[in-house]
Amino acid sequence: MGKVLNFGELLLRICPDPEGNWLKVNNLPFFVGGAELNVATALSLWGIPSAYMTSLPRNFLAEQLVAYVNELGIDTSKIEYQGERIGLYYLHKGKDMKNAGVIYDRSNSSFATLATGVVNWDEAFKDISWFHFSAICPALSQLTVDLCEEALIEASKRNITISIDLNFREKLWKYGKAPIDVLPSLVKYCDVVMGNVWAAEKMLGITVDEDLVDNDDKAQYLQQAERSSKLIQEQFPKCKAVANTFRFDHGQGVRYYSCLYTDQQLYVSKQYMAEKILDKVGSGDCYMAGLIYGFYQKQQVQEILDFATAAAFSKLFIASDATTLKPEEIKEIVIKYEN
Repeated sequence: MGKVLNFGELLLRICPDPEGNWLKVNNLPFFVGGAELNVATALSLWGIPSAYMTSLPRNFLAEQLVAYVNELGIDTSKIEYQGERIGLYYLHKGKDMKNAGVIYDRSNSSFATLATGVVNWDEAFKDISWFHFSAICPALSQLTVDLCEEALIEASKRNITISIDLNFREKLWKYGKAPIDVLPSLVKYCDVVMGNVWAAEKMLGITVDEDLVDNDDKAQYLQQAERSSKLIQEQFPKCKAVANTFRFDHGQGVRYYSCLYTDQQLYVSKQYMAEKILDKVGSGDCYMAGLIYGFYQKQQVQEILDFATAAAFSKLFIASDATTLKPEEIKEIVIKYEN
């Protein structure tokens, strides 16, 4: 098996506190991340050969960031160098990416301005057996839509397994296209699709029962997940597996479980509950990494699902964008939260 190539924008997450005390202490915490880099970080930590492809400017900050990624054991030889800036976003500590307060500063970044016809895909896909990207990439601009499609066509030519995370960031879709206008043309290349039933509705047009949220019934959620998964596979015949996560916030805590539909069967994970968590950012990325980790090693479906769910839940207790826990540590931590 070759490496897993994760494709997306490297970001700096800047975390001002809600009270504005950072102004008084002259200190603004930040984290290195980006959805696909978070996946790459987890996979490398878990012993899966991992590569990362993005676009960065040629300056000392980019050099330091690439050195940092290299130290994580991730192959950075696929990175393109062009453009003038690194993408940023601002988010209060403890909030997730769907929070209304998130501020993006990603316009005209190096990744957002990387055009088609530039990447040497023979070099990019050398020794690669899995290609992963997310719906955040085509949210940036038509340029990145075209770039994603170019990458997917080239990966498909080489029989590389392709996965997508249908993560929806409403504030990014500002160039005249809605997700439903873009994602179907990209998902048709994918073997593994991960997200939730509401993301599938918004991005792929897979309708959800209007009463689903009001009823808050786990059995109905799972029925909807199975129905949505079947429709995704009917609409996109290349898709072999569909994963749906369910995270419900309760005050400072959460309830979390997921399911995976493959080979005409719905597999359901254990459920976890916690009264208090630390950081929501990167939990979905950790789940995606868990799926790739299991499929890459050809594990049994239930084992794949259980580890991905445990990994995502354990990430909620880590104050960084990517997990720092190894598989054995993850399994030890989540046991006490089983519900």
